[in-house]
Amino acid sequence: MLPSVYSTRMLARIKSAAVLGIDAYLVDVETDIAHGLPSFATVGLPLGAVKEGKERVGAAIANSDFEFPLRRITVNLAPADVRKDGSAFDLPIALGILTATEQLRPSRNGRGQEVPALSDYLVVGELGLEGDIRPVRGALSMALAARASGMRGVVVPIANLAEASVVDHVTVLGARRLRDVADFFAGAGALKRGRATRTPSVLPPRAQRVDFADVRAQEQAKRALEVAAAGAHNLLMIGPPGSGKTMLARRIPTILPPMTLDEALETTKIHSVAGLLPPASSLVRSRPFRAPHHTISDAGLVGGGSYPRPGEVSLAHRGVLFLDELPEFRKNVLEVLRQPLEDGFVTISRAVTSLCYPARFMLAAAMNPCPCGYAGSAARECTCAPILVERYLSRVSGPLLDRIDIHLHVPAVPHAELSVDRSGDSSDAIRARVAQARSRQLQRFAGESGLYANAHMGPRDLERFCSVNEEADALLKTAIARLRLSARAYHRILKIARTIADLANSEAVEARHVSEAVQYRGLDRPRA
Repeated sequence: MLPSVYSTRMLARIKSAAVLGIDAYLVDVETDIAHGLPSFATVGLPLGAVKEGKERVGAAIANSDFEFPLRRITVNLAPADVRKDGSAFDLPIALGILTATEQLRPSRNGRGQEVPALSDYLVVGELGLEGDIRPVRGALSMALAARASGMRGVVVPIANLAEASVVDHVTVLGARRLRDVADFFAGAGALKRGRATRTPSVLPPRAQRVDFADVRAQEQAKRALEVAAAGAHNLLMIGPPGSGKTMLARRIPTILPPMTLDEALETTKIHSVAGLLPPASSLVRSRPFRAPHHTISDAGLVGGGSYPRPGEVSLAHRGVLFLDELPEFRKNVLEVLRQPLEDGFVTISRAVTSLCYPARFMLAAAMNPCPCGYAGSAARECTCAPILVERYLSRVSGPLLDRIDIHLHVPAVPHAELSVDRSGDSSDAIRARVAQARSRQLQRFAGESGLYANAHMGPRDLERFCSVNEEADALLKTAIARLRLSARAYHRILKIARTIADLANSEAVEARHVSEAVQYRGLDRPRA
């Protein structure tokens, strides 16, 4: 029964949060209950999932042995000029109704201690009809917002407890049912407290199921992938079907250096907002590898929608984006890659908002040299007409190719080579060299905002960190003249040469480093 003192209009205010982009902002959930015909109105620009929450909240309150008030209920989500999406407001709305109707009244516990005040905690959670609390998206971002605002703690669904517990200096509590949360704030129960899981400064990668030792022959290709991984360079592999392009690409994450804690936090925020973080997970510990199908739309690749969400380029942040059969992607889809490849982020503008998603990934792409795939092959004759080959190659524009650092030809492996056990270095051995080269780059770029790999250097950075001697400079000028390279391609060669020098533990960029780098930029466009 409702308390007899409930006779006038009452108001409750609960702190919650919503996600905008990959960051969260605080939302005041104000609940007003007054006399009048029974109604339940939610204002403050709520979207579909928020509006439907009133049905979940009503059933959850009734099935948790509370009484749902047959009054005029108004819930305001402030700030009211920003659209609210998601189901995370169910729990704070239910607590607001219980508080306003005085069914939830703080008291002292058995030891005479004052129970925690609702005003000190940020509360998020989706409610089931039986009063159970289900996971929400963006719990890590919400916990970070709670810490930044000086909140004492945050109450999240039990499935999000490990994720939110990554945030230190704030108490993170996990709840299974609405009744448990109500008992906690009434002083009659306790919630499970999360344990901080962000103690290591560097997170180890997960156990590898694939290894570069599985790749027979292809020594030149493996060397090129090592260079690409060491400097975070974009890579395009061109070769006939069955030459191992996909096999090589799927092993790139195994040679990338382990993620730092800051990288893991940023990557986890993106995957949490996208709803891709596995239940009870804390951090994304291995670098992402995303391989979208060539039928993907431009919104699916870079993000978007009526209320924008991150796309594949953001889900691949700090990892690898693999585009197999590159010319099969629609041309408008490929062209939207230009900004993230150049800037490391994606800006999505809509009439009501403009969001920015991080997208600092390593692009690995693969394609055949012609529609049939056997142009230039000694093992099989190409059946494509020259005009068809040219049309096929033109599906990938010159400006996009110019933004790909390494163009690598991957020939088919002769059958005789497959029977010889010459697997070469393992992924662990290659990763050790890559990590050492990345360490040199981090030391070099210390104090430079946004720089952590050679591929991200701008023109001014090239002047500071990529000076070459006379012999190397002469070699560069000859390559530019003969290959008719653009200014962007010239800069790409310098960056690759800098990475090759780092792998050789050389502070100076020498002619031999430039010579190898030029081999990876021999063509602005693949030719049959």
